[in-house]
Amino acid sequence: MIDNNYKHSELTSKVIGCAMRVHSTLGNGFQEVIYQRALQIEMSMADISFSREFEMPIHYRNQHIGTRRVDFLVDEILSVEIKATTKVEDVHFAQAINYLEAYNLETGLLINFGERSLNFKRLNNKKFVETENV
Repeated sequence: MIDNNYKHSELTSKVIGCAMRVHSTLGNGFQEVIYQRALQIEMSMADISFSREFEMPIHYRNQHIGTRRVDFLVDEILSVEIKATTKVEDVHFAQAINYLEAYNLETGLLINFGERSLNFKRLNNKKFVETENV
């Protein structure tokens, strides 16, 4: 699962592995918070450093306008957004990408436990991708 063509591939692979263990144990059908708690246990057991429900201020034109919480901030470099829905929608992708932009992070994961098989997507902040190509 590790692909060195992607930044933070080893870390994302470890998190996905933890999510797979959670999904294979619990299956689908639980509320999101149940999967968050189970993933927290798995990542702790895997010695992955993280903050759960990490809150970050949101600014607009240098003025504080609110806060957002990502489900997990892993190693201070990877956002992990959890869903427990029958189908991932565009709005879920938009939310996860907004976290990357708001937290100025390069990489994130969107993980959905609500489907029969675990569904996960690696996301990249376009700001960093464009910078690499310059």
